[in-house]
Amino acid sequence: MISVGSLFSRKAVPLLGVDVSSSSVKLVELGRDSAGKLVLERCAIEQLERGWVTDGNIEKFDEVAEAVRRLVKKSGTRTKNVAMALPPSAVITKRINLPGGMSEQELEVQVESEANQYIPFSLDEVSLDFCVIGAAKGAPDDVEVLIAASRKEKVQDRQGLAEAAGLKSVIMDIESHAARLSASRLIQALPGNGVDAVVALFEVGAFTTSMQVIRNDDVLYERDQAFGGAQLTQLIVRQYGFSQEEAEAKKRNGDLPEDYQSAVLRPFVDSLSQEIARALQFFFTSTPYHRVDHIMLAGGSAPLAGLTEQVIKNTGFACITANPFDGMEIGSGVRLKNLVREAPSYLTSCGLAMRRFLQ
Repeated sequence: MISVGSLFSRKAVPLLGVDVSSSSVKLVELGRDSAGKLVLERCAIEQLERGWVTDGNIEKFDEVAEAVRRLVKKSGTRTKNVAMALPPSAVITKRINLPGGMSEQELEVQVESEANQYIPFSLDEVSLDFCVIGAAKGAPDDVEVLIAASRKEKVQDRQGLAEAAGLKSVIMDIESHAARLSASRLIQALPGNGVDAVVALFEVGAFTTSMQVIRNDDVLYERDQAFGGAQLTQLIVRQYGFSQEEAEAKKRNGDLPEDYQSAVLRPFVDSLSQEIARALQFFFTSTPYHRVDHIMLAGGSAPLAGLTEQVIKNTGFACITANPFDGMEIGSGVRLKNLVREAPSYLTSCGLAMRRFLQ
């Protein structure tokens, strides 16, 4: 079988979660204490220059590989095994029902046969994997199987980044799946353990805001919008005449003129909250749902001052900033200085690191 080694591998080994986005690479390493509680052992972030990664494609391999090397060194980790992820746009997924009781080998043969119907490439050109989700709904003798396939070069790019940093890619996931795994802990902390709660998860990236609406681990709706934190950087450039690099640095360290809050930040926060409200309206008009119980904001712009309050005002729904490390012990290897501000950026990398504990 053609394998990515694998998209749904569940090998229980010490593991790093490394997320490569358009603006940065993030690393998370998790452990458990003697009571079984999750411990954040390490996390680190390394910024990327614009254009190095575009729409999930690694355009400047050597530069990104060097950034991953710096990231690993900065984190201080000695772990070599890594879980990485591809953007949803690079992966074809399909849920199918197959007869229950088949052996692993029989499933592989059946999946390859089924995959030919859904994948518009030769199977020689793709990395293909599957996992059994459970009993099929409405067909008790069948099992539901998730097939995932990606072009080999997409997988090899990520694997090559790991190898260039002295790491070994043992799991290749999908970014949206990793984000949901990370968010699932936060949903379980909601009233009633989050059972039956309709949760809209927004990840505000540099150039794209990704939305997933989740209920009991089921994805009700997904949508991407071309709106993100890079637009705030552009507003800073236009308002103050800084270079792109200066504006990005000043945005991160807060070294901005006195009128920044009123002249730049508040208008941007209002625009972003309106985009979120608009995305929810698309969800309501295209599904039977007409409300959500909770909104969760993740990504680099999630902690912006006033954003959660403005989202509540514009939508009428409860809203929180998603800190994937909530409820975890914080290990001695973690630098606390920027952790609270940066935590929402680690949602996907934290989900990848959590793969260590999935058997």
